[in-house]
Amino acid sequence: MNQKTISEDSGQLHEGLLIIRILIGITFIIHGFPKLTGGIETWTFLGGTMKIVAIDFMPAFWGFLCAIAEFLGGIFLALGLFTRISAAALLLTMLMATLFHLTNGDSFDTASHAIEDGILFLGFIYMGAGKYSLDYRMSQK
Repeated sequence: MNQKTISEDSGQLHEGLLIIRILIGITFIIHGFPKLTGGIETWTFLGGTMKIVAIDFMPAFWGFLCAIAEFLGGIFLALGLFTRISAAALLLTMLMATLFHLTNGDSFDTASHAIEDGILFLGFIYMGAGKYSLDYRMSQK
C-alpha cells in the first residue's frame, strides 16, 4: 500500500490545521455564547466547578472566565489569532469540565467529549495555528 505523506511544504498540513481550527472554533463559539449571555446564575453554576480544585471563592468570576474562554477562544481559534493562548485557556476549561463529569459520577462516555477537546487544544498549543492564520501573518511583519 502506497501511503502519501504530508509535508509542511505541500500546504496540506496548514490546510488541515485551518479546517480543524475553523470548525472547532465555531463549535466553541456556539457552546460559549449561551454561557456568556446566561448571566450570573449560569456563571455561578459553571464557576462552582472550581471547588473540585479547592477554589471556592467568587464562583461567578470563574464561570464568567469559562464562558469567555469558550466564546472568545472559539473566535480566536477560528481566526488563528492568539492561538496558543486561546488553546491554553480552552485546555484548562476542558480540564475542569472533565473533572466535573468524573467527580459527578458521570460515565467516561460523558466526560470523553471534554477529554478529546482537551487533547485537541494541547495539539494547538504545541503546533500553533499554521500558516493560514492571523498569528502567522503577524509574525511575518
